[in-house]
Amino acid sequence: MTNHQICVRCVMDSSDPEITFDERGVCSHCYHFDHVQSLHWFPGSEGDERLAAIIDRIKTEGKGKEYDCIIGLSGGVDSSYLAIKLKEFELRPLVVHVDAGWNSELAVSNIEKIVKYCNFDLHTHVMNWEEMRDLQLAYLKAAVANQDVPQDHAFFASMYHFSVKNDIKYIFSGGNLATEAVFPSSWHGSAMDSINLRDIHKTYGSRPLRDYKTISFFQYYFWYPFIKGMRTVQPLNFMNYDKEEAVRYLQKVADYRPYPRKHGESVFTKFFQNYYLPTRFGFDKRKPHFSSMIVSKQMTREEALIKLAEPLYDTAELETDIQYFCKKLRITREEFDSLMEAPIHQAKDFKNWKRLHAFAKRAQTLVQRITGRQLKVYS
Repeated sequence: MTNHQICVRCVMDSSDPEITFDERGVCSHCYHFDHVQSLHWFPGSEGDERLAAIIDRIKTEGKGKEYDCIIGLSGGVDSSYLAIKLKEFELRPLVVHVDAGWNSELAVSNIEKIVKYCNFDLHTHVMNWEEMRDLQLAYLKAAVANQDVPQDHAFFASMYHFSVKNDIKYIFSGGNLATEAVFPSSWHGSAMDSINLRDIHKTYGSRPLRDYKTISFFQYYFWYPFIKGMRTVQPLNFMNYDKEEAVRYLQKVADYRPYPRKHGESVFTKFFQNYYLPTRFGFDKRKPHFSSMIVSKQMTREEALIKLAEPLYDTAELETDIQYFCKKLRITREEFDSLMEAPIHQAKDFKNWKRLHAFAKRAQTLVQRITGRQLKVYS
């Protein structure tokens, strides 16, 4: 059995089967951050200049249109702070919220406050609950790590759908390196892999997905970026984004109320990350999150270790959430226990677009060599 090892710089450890350590004990995630942040994170004046140029281009291209960009709003800190910044940039976004049936009451309240403060148009897309329930149960039966795929894929599919419908080229994302740089790929299958999603549902689902929209490999990697000319912009990577300062700012300007824990805006995601993943797979999502905060100098390693020593769930809260989870999915406690004990699978055990992705990457490299240009879909 492999000895447990934890990075001496961050708090990632050998619970990630793909992690490696150098002779000093520094992990591969830290090396990856150092490489990526030098290319894609600009928290100083250079970031201000780059972001200003992007905003100017979007405003110019959006003249005469009702909206010049689109943003998804979950009620979480990242997307809420980004919405406030778009108001300050004087952009005209269409704000989309995807209601997959698991919103916390606090998330609903925060979304209302942000939209009211910004005076933006909000489109709430309410998912067909019976289809979402069937798909989520299929994922639970498949016992794969990333149980958030049904919600995440629906979110991205809705964003692209409404972008095309409203002739919007720029999708704003709250994704950022400051708090999300460390992300073990071995812990998750891709949320965008519709081949994987449909095979899992075909294997374990019980009803057709008529209203649930998916994005094909062709659409995601070719049609949207190269035919429709759509781009994803991550403005938080062009500023000195500090999560705690962002929360204080949101509280000040919009009476925003923070969540007790990360992803508290979704009851499902809270339960999935704080119970399902550590119980079934031994994955503690706090480790990559805290590690991201450590390498971006928003938290010390000592602070992270103290927080990691705290329990993921209060016992009474966990029992309440399990009862709600069972009631929402209309399963008995015995059925829930059975799902928690079923043999686990990897996403790669089902059909997926891995080969297509590898082929596309080779084609991309070839085109870049021939043209001398970088092919990018992210600004």
